[in-house]
Amino acid sequence: MIVSAPSEEKAKRVFLFLQGPSSILYCKIADRLEAAGCACLRVNLNSGDWLFWRRRGALNYRGPFAAWPGYVRHLIADRKITDLIVHGEERPYHRAAIAEARAMGVSIYTIEMGHLRPDWVTIEREGLSSNSRFPVDPGHILAAAEGLPEPDWNRRYSHTFLSEAIADLLYYLPTVFFSLFYPHYRRHGLFHPLAEYAGWLRRLATGRKRAREANIKVGRLSSDNAAFFVYPLQIATDYQLRAHSPFHSQRDAIRFILRSFAEHASQDAKLLVKVHPLDNGLIDWDDYVNATALSLGLSGRVQVIDGGDLSALIVASRGMVTVNSTAALSALQAGKPVKTLGVTIYDIEGLTDPKSIDLFWQDPQPPSAKLLDAFMRLLAATVQVRGNFYSKEGAEAAAESIAARLLARNVNEPGAYVEPPIRKHPMKIDVP
Repeated sequence: MIVSAPSEEKAKRVFLFLQGPSSILYCKIADRLEAAGCACLRVNLNSGDWLFWRRRGALNYRGPFAAWPGYVRHLIADRKITDLIVHGEERPYHRAAIAEARAMGVSIYTIEMGHLRPDWVTIEREGLSSNSRFPVDPGHILAAAEGLPEPDWNRRYSHTFLSEAIADLLYYLPTVFFSLFYPHYRRHGLFHPLAEYAGWLRRLATGRKRAREANIKVGRLSSDNAAFFVYPLQIATDYQLRAHSPFHSQRDAIRFILRSFAEHASQDAKLLVKVHPLDNGLIDWDDYVNATALSLGLSGRVQVIDGGDLSALIVASRGMVTVNSTAALSALQAGKPVKTLGVTIYDIEGLTDPKSIDLFWQDPQPPSAKLLDAFMRLLAATVQVRGNFYSKEGAEAAAESIAARLLARNVNEPGAYVEPPIRKHPMKIDVP
């Protein structure tokens, strides 16, 4: 049960929720915060927001994006907002709101899918990746993790792809068919929702075929005893790619990695590119990767798979190259070398390989087991809670823990909040 804060403290706290996941999670957090005496407000920006916040405290913003910062500034002052909660901090509406909130002394919290998959949820003060305040100094991490318990790695909560897909449909279809109620709303995605759903339907129809083809390719690699690296693709719309990497798009990242591999990896090494399991299929990554590999003289050395067990691939590989995928945490836990190209919470000397990618292919360095153990214990204790977005039990559990941390003001504690910011947004590069 949540322990209520003292009444004098409770009266000061007003939580403003912006767009959240297509889930009951935000409503459940608000229920617990209000039960403890806090006030909770929500600004709906589209019809999907309205549908997933069926409770009191809702405001509807229907104005143009240009007027949004002023609206937020007035709302914070008028309603005496103390805390801002967002999902997807780099969405344009959220980025603008965070800037106003920070200037007015409002505490900022970001909620996302867990760094530790599959049944964890992330909550961090200030933000994630480039905006994260999680420490990067190995000595700090070792000291802060001293005495913290080993996380319970047993899975507690599960949800199906179908439940996630239905929730997504319930959120995005109203934004398309009832857009007249929020005429100025600007979508943050790269693709129209109807196009995405058409892509997912095609992928569902071909899922078994793709899995068989993936198993055949992996079997060939295994039978050849090939030395190979794994490169897991991310979702093209992922803000980890769009805001926290040096690349303008995933295509840029692919060309950059394959060119480095062609020029610097040993001739007997191979690269296995794995399509993200939730990719919408609107870009044919198999064709794009193979065409790029062919242009670089990599015929036969690059394989694309769309399916298969990533954990098994990691164990059999020499290491992983990634922009900033959370899949790298699985590679680190397997003791495999990891090279990152974007900004991420786990890019810490002693965990990831600090060398350039050109040198990584020749001499990949595995993580320090001691530092990895400390990092995982500190991560789980400070910015992760058990639960998920898309099952009732998982959302209830996550809401309980998140609300308790918000009330206690101990997000990122103990010892996982560094002041001032220590990471920077990477400069974008043009990849020929």
